[in-house]
Parts: sequence; structure tokens; C-alpha cells
Amino acid sequence: MPTSERERNPTNLKEVKPMPEKFSRKREALYNALRATTVHPTAEWLYAALRPEYPDLSLGTVYRNLKKFCAEGKARSVGVINGQEHFDGDTSAHSHFVCDCCGRVLDIFEPLVDTETLERMEAEHGFTITKEDLLFGGVCAECKEKSKNKTA
Repeated sequence: MPTSERERNPTNLKEVKPMPEKFSRKREALYNALRATTVHPTAEWLYAALRPEYPDLSLGTVYRNLKKFCAEGKARSVGVINGQEHFDGDTSAHSHFVCDCCGRVLDIFEPLVDTETLERMEAEHGFTITKEDLLFGGVCAECKEKSKNKTA
């Protein structure tokens, strides 16, 4: 038999306060691992790196947290490269270069589009630019060197 108002009327949720986000050691470890690397890891890479320290970590947990980090602006997706999504824990303004041979992702920190061009694009097309995220493709220096050595 229900004894409290909440038990008698479960739709009366005035008393229920939203719980603060639960602190998670795994979530913190995942975020720290993502921020500490420059390899633009996949979920599988992060999972393999953290699994020895967190044996109960699941790949699903890694994916969910990466999506949450991206939604919160704490990380960003670089895109799908060779069938796997890559992530970047550095959210500062920069672009990326992806090697067509080895799939390596490199950061480009030089400003690539000047303010005048951005303003002209906004005026011409009627939109507001809030971020710049350019992705270049080609052959990285290491693959270029390997290719040069094979032909020599």
C-alpha cells in the first residue's frame, strides 16, 4: 500500500530534484587520454589504451562519451578515415591534413582563411560563420619519403 504522496501519485514530481552529473573515473580517464594524444584516435584506439587500467570499460562507453564530449564542445570529430571515425581533443582553431596513403591525421595551426574572406562569404551567402574546419588530403612527408626510396 502506498504511504507517501509520491508513491500514491507518481506523476507528482515536484519533490524530485535533478541529479548532478555523476563523476566517473572512466569518463575522466577517457577525456585525459584524448587530450594527451596528438594521433587523433579512434574509439577503438582509446578503448585499447584504457582497457588495461579499466578492465570493465566497454567500447560502447567509449563511443557514448566521445559523442558527449563532441556535443559539449570538449572534443571534435575529424571525420571517418579508412572506415573509422577519428577524434581530436584539441578544440582550438585549427585544420587537419589526412594522408591518403597511411591515414595519418596531422594538425595545421596556421590561419587559412582571412577575416575579409569570411566576412565576404557571410555577406554574399547570408549565413553566419561560427567555426572554420578545413580538411586537406594528400601524401604525408613520411609516405612521400618511403615512396621516393622505393623508386630510387
